[in-house]
Amino acid sequence: MNKYCLAFAAGLAVSAGCSVGPDYHRPPAIASQPIPAAFVETVSITNLLEWKTAQPAANLARGAWWQIFDRAELNRLENLAATNNQSLAAMAAQLDQARALVKIARADFFPQLSAQPSYLRQRTSANAPQNGKAANTSYTYNVFQASLDANWELDLWGRVRRTTEGAQARFVAAADDLASAKLSLQAEVASDYFQLRAFETEYALVADTITTYRRSLELTQNRRQGGIASDLDVSQAETQLRVAEAELPALDLLRETLLHALATLCGQPAMGFQLKPENPAPNVIPNLPEVLPSELLERRPDIAAAERRMIAANANVGVAKSAFYPHVYLSGVAGYQTLSASTFFDWPSHVWSLGPSMEFPLFTGGRNRAQLAAARAAYDGTVANYRETVLTAFQEVMDELSAQRLLAARFAAQSAAVAAAQHTLVISNNRYQAGLGTYLDVATAQSVALSNERTEVLLTGQRLVAEVALIRVLGGGWQP
Repeated sequence: MNKYCLAFAAGLAVSAGCSVGPDYHRPPAIASQPIPAAFVETVSITNLLEWKTAQPAANLARGAWWQIFDRAELNRLENLAATNNQSLAAMAAQLDQARALVKIARADFFPQLSAQPSYLRQRTSANAPQNGKAANTSYTYNVFQASLDANWELDLWGRVRRTTEGAQARFVAAADDLASAKLSLQAEVASDYFQLRAFETEYALVADTITTYRRSLELTQNRRQGGIASDLDVSQAETQLRVAEAELPALDLLRETLLHALATLCGQPAMGFQLKPENPAPNVIPNLPEVLPSELLERRPDIAAAERRMIAANANVGVAKSAFYPHVYLSGVAGYQTLSASTFFDWPSHVWSLGPSMEFPLFTGGRNRAQLAAARAAYDGTVANYRETVLTAFQEVMDELSAQRLLAARFAAQSAAVAAAQHTLVISNNRYQAGLGTYLDVATAQSVALSNERTEVLLTGQRLVAEVALIRVLGGGWQP
């Protein structure tokens, strides 16, 4: 008996090299047309080299890309967020879960062993039929049993292999999701930081201007007492001062809101969370290299994760298709059974069984076909999601390249506007002090100068935020 069972198992094992269902092949990233050869943006750089076949590389280290901004406090915040952010911790737990699910799937490659010791005390019925009559006698006895049960599904059609393939792909996708979350967190911390610093600079600018407005009000009041200025001039100077003072609480609210958001991102309580001052704060705008190679997008973890989900969905098609084929099991039991504990380990008490079994799907009410159709539809959905992710990546890079160019142009124009407004303010002050103009001219020039200076500060922050966004959409910067 043993040799026949072993021969049967060996034959099945030899023939079990096939896996039903389609093998995975990466579909075109953009349906019905080739990938664009390059990003086309009217900037003074060659944006991207010619595209090549993508090889996901989301696992490559991106390094501390934020250090290019040379901000010590930003470096501290990024380290805090990487260590203490709770959303990131939740994603890490999901990765651990996916890793465990791979091990669960792989366990089906091996025989499943279980031990079943039991003790049973049993009494027979005196009225039970025996030879057509009542037994008239009852018996009470013990049954001692201990067995080692083994069950092994022979992966004849690759169901276990496809299941493991899908679990492995989902695990890698979870790792990519974690990398994507980490990159988004780093970018969010940097963006909030630069916006907060911009509001701090704007606050300081308005505060300094308020000091100037107070001196202007005092000067105008003195001129009114001397009969040089009018009550209208005093009223205009005071109105201008009060309007500027009303701006400070609004700016402080924006700063506090961003500060609280940064505290949460860094896993810290918002109460008492503060940033260290940077005096003077360097507004370094890192320059783009002359060439941004297309391979940079391969590091985008969302693209890699989308492809891993395609692999998992493709494997699920194979799992669904394996349901149409018979399942083959090799089962065995070995142990001892006796009526007396004293003879439990005697050789005559041992029992065993070994043999194959098969399960044929004869009629399932259309379940297997529906499951296969559902698996194929799910795969088609992951293909569409993958293509959408790639298209979105192209859009985001184009948007950020446009933002780099247009914000730089706007900043240059705004700097010229600030210089012109300052010159106008000097002229207005000189004319007013010489009695050639009204205070309305001075107030207007001061308001225009302040507005332009505030816009220039905000544009500096926007350029830094746009630089962070470009780093994020490129998958972590342009360093090789």
